[in-house]
Amino acid sequence: MIIYHGSDVFIKHPKIVNSDRYLDFGVGFYTTSNREQAERWAWKVSSRNNSSKQIISVYNFDLSGLKDNLKFIEYVEPDGVWLDFVVANRSGKVISKKYDLISGPVADDNVYLTIKLFESGVLNKDETIKRLKIEKLYNQILFHSIESLEYCSFDHYEILPEKING
Repeated sequence: MIIYHGSDVFIKHPKIVNSDRYLDFGVGFYTTSNREQAERWAWKVSSRNNSSKQIISVYNFDLSGLKDNLKFIEYVEPDGVWLDFVVANRSGKVISKKYDLISGPVADDNVYLTIKLFESGVLNKDETIKRLKIEKLYNQILFHSIESLEYCSFDHYEILPEKING
């Protein structure tokens, strides 16, 4: 399986990165099987870091080998279990520690607004999930342990062309 990581640098040797931000699936190395999503991440990271480069690192991923040997969880769609998992991780409870790899929908900025409405009690769980199912959700794959990274091998990187305005 081919997976991608978007950033402003290429990453030949992925690492488990601790962050001061609470993310959907916890800390680790985030990738996606969707190139378009990786490109968005590259532009977002580049903007956040005030960088002029947007780079996609491309990896080969042995998912079946990992599933046979490590702890893996996959959320196919945004359902109640996924919502509880994301909310817990984003609130700092970090329940992702028991998994080596986590895969599922990404809670991007639009999705996160819906989740915030749920957390604040404006939306109930059913209404939140209903709204999430109409969003175009990309996937994310989080490598959460050093052992999981053994199933991810660097292939190449690509520098994205500059966007043309107009």
